[in-house]
Amino acid sequence: MSQEVERFLALARSFLTKAEGMRQHGWPEEAGRASYLAAFHRAQAVIFHQSGRVVKTHQGVHAEFARIVKGMPGTDRQIWQFLRTGYDMKSVADYGTDPDAMIMDDEAKTAIGDARRFLDQASALLSPRPVDRGKGRMDPRRTE
Repeated sequence: MSQEVERFLALARSFLTKAEGMRQHGWPEEAGRASYLAAFHRAQAVIFHQSGRVVKTHQGVHAEFARIVKGMPGTDRQIWQFLRTGYDMKSVADYGTDPDAMIMDDEAKTAIGDARRFLDQASALLSPRPVDRGKGRMDPRRTE
């Protein structure tokens, strides 16, 4: 695995650990934000692994990751939605000017669980890519 992918994976693990600790210390908004960032960095790892490109914006990561997993057999489309819902949680934590828009402890707990499932399922997308023998290069869509 490349150094870039390893760095993204380390960031993802670090943010998931931070999310758990923040929730335990009574900071659900920060825990929700860190949960999203764990999924974001795991998505970046998948994108780099599949394409060799670093996508830096949140919107770009969401779009490219959706393109990669679209139509892939055996993937849970619902868990991939955590990139979008988690981003909303991050926005509340970062910019929460609306007093009614708060992240409660049970929401943070759910976000941590969703992020953990996202990381687990995204790991399957990091397996070695098969070579397309007809073109002599890696084909991320082939599974045989």
